[in-house]
Amino acid sequence: MKRKTFIKTTAAFAAATTINPLASCKLDKKKMSEDLPLEPVRKNWAGNYTYKAKNLYEPKTAEEVQELIKELKAQKALGSKHCFNNIADSPINQISTKHLNGVIDLDEENMTVTVGAGAKYGDFAPELHERGYALHNLASLPHISVAGACATATHGSGVNNGNLATGVAAIELVNGNGEIIVLKRGDEAFNGAVVNLGALGIITKMTLDIQRTFDVRQDVFQELPLESLKENFNDILSGGYSVSLFTDWQNQKISQVWVKRRTDEKVKDLGDEYFGAKAATRNLHPITELSAVNCTDQMGVPGPWYDRLPHFKMGFTPSSGEELQSEFFVPKDQALDAILALEKKRDLISPQLMITEIRTIAADDYWMSPCYQQDCVAIHFTWKQNPEEVGALVTMIEEELEPFQFRPHWGKIFNVDPKVLSSRYSKFSDFLALAKKHDPDGKFKNDYLNKNLYQA
Repeated sequence: MKRKTFIKTTAAFAAATTINPLASCKLDKKKMSEDLPLEPVRKNWAGNYTYKAKNLYEPKTAEEVQELIKELKAQKALGSKHCFNNIADSPINQISTKHLNGVIDLDEENMTVTVGAGAKYGDFAPELHERGYALHNLASLPHISVAGACATATHGSGVNNGNLATGVAAIELVNGNGEIIVLKRGDEAFNGAVVNLGALGIITKMTLDIQRTFDVRQDVFQELPLESLKENFNDILSGGYSVSLFTDWQNQKISQVWVKRRTDEKVKDLGDEYFGAKAATRNLHPITELSAVNCTDQMGVPGPWYDRLPHFKMGFTPSSGEELQSEFFVPKDQALDAILALEKKRDLISPQLMITEIRTIAADDYWMSPCYQQDCVAIHFTWKQNPEEVGALVTMIEEELEPFQFRPHWGKIFNVDPKVLSSRYSKFSDFLALAKKHDPDGKFKNDYLNKNLYQA
């Protein structure tokens, strides 16, 4: 089998896992009491949620994860802290995956790359490109961990692109019994285990599909008339490998259209107009008034996939921005009606809104994915950090989207009744059975899962 290793990233990872593989656990054994003093305050990246877990552990190997899971009671994996709710919190213990971050193996014959669960896409994408390979897509921010992104069905855009989890070929996890379990595409439980919401165990390794590397050009257009969106909805969203619409819901217009196209495919010059929107004359931030210095290059300048598919540069580490986020998936064939329903509420939405992004995601077969067996359009809201006002707006938006059988993003803010939510997942009971199999003692249960899964 033809394989190459990523020398620069793997060397440090190997050192951490072979020189003294149980060192950190031996140190932590003395501290494994669940009555320890509180650790320093931990917040998510946006600062809107403070984790309640009393203890934080930082294992460096799967074996250390096994030991922790066997010894501890209630526990939860903590990734890159990019969720806006309590999905990654625990009543007592959090187990960070940040040291499980190396690139482990590049398998050129099977066209896969295996990484530690805590690896962030931005950490290994440039070197993957240098080796001549690419992933199928990236989210708008490249700073999120692989395991966390896939567990919550996080996505990029593109009518033919599934969410990031659809690029997973295999996962390694430690279940509630402390057993290392490997599941591969085609295995009976695989489709239930990838988008797992942290209910099955702690992911330690993931194998991702790769393809030959490619460049992307990014063209941005401004002020798309709403009437044009109505008349050309599918054509507008199909105009590139990845297309995003940004709107503040004002003036009967879509503020910006970002069209990302692969240069290894036949692409024509879009000219100065895109379905009535005018070509931008400079790089833009999704919120037009803000500086674009941290945004990926636009103006049709080609660049590698990892530096164009995200909206923001990998060298830019997002600070704890004062914002909230919510996102709702609706069937693609009903999406225009859903957008128009929300547009009628623009005067209520606007005062608390920073920006809305609209993207497409192709169907998949993962049981708990919002795109399970249906092509979707995701309507994403970045809000000002006013929890009470935003909470009321989220409820209003959910009421407007009720006729479209919406599904919320698992890692963002939503208020939908758990019984209603569970009814929208045909494999819901199968997923509960799978969670029970891998976590028989409920070690990975937390307030989030108890509310949204186990009491549904």
